[in-house]
Amino acid sequence: MNKDALIILIRNPHLGSVKTRLAAEIGDKGALKVYTALLDYTRLIASEIQSSRLLFYSNFIDDKDSWDNRIFTKFLQEGNSFGARMCRAFKLAFNDHEKAVIIGSDCEELTPEIIREAFNRLSEFDVILGPAKDGGYYLMGLKKIYPELFTNKKWSTSSVLKDTLNEIKKIGLSFYLLPVLSDIDDFEDFKNSKLYKKIVLS
Repeated sequence: MNKDALIILIRNPHLGSVKTRLAAEIGDKGALKVYTALLDYTRLIASEIQSSRLLFYSNFIDDKDSWDNRIFTKFLQEGNSFGARMCRAFKLAFNDHEKAVIIGSDCEELTPEIIREAFNRLSEFDVILGPAKDGGYYLMGLKKIYPELFTNKKWSTSSVLKDTLNEIKKIGLSFYLLPVLSDIDDFEDFKNSKLYKKIVLS
């Protein structure tokens, strides 16, 4: 069994249920097209990581989608909050792995090299975070569960990274920050992304 686990949290790509803030500007069909492109990119970079790959769906497990069942072990997200769903995914990963890195599917700037650095830095630090420009984070790496990191956070707000760092310091953990990257959540993010030209001009 590989000692490293890459956890990927995704939403099932259905019209009207993904990228709702972006959909307010470009419509549900446009938002689904953007999210599908982000899923394709996330799948591509995750496939390049030499680790176990644990894929967590939001609504149901799809065994017939583009995520190869031979490469990705599939699960269903469980929990009443985003933090609870992340915490459960980490707990499941630690049943069989020593290090775990969790990512979402919103960041077109994330690279395999950054994910590999996260795994490598876990040899030196307790927590690895990839700060997002919106005040959240696009990646977290751990070697054990710290439940405090997943509770009492205002998820999807600009305070998530700051609050998480405060909790890390309060517990007394060592941490390492990866490069700051942009997620694609709203129209401004999309307009400044590489995907914008690809999708709008296609």
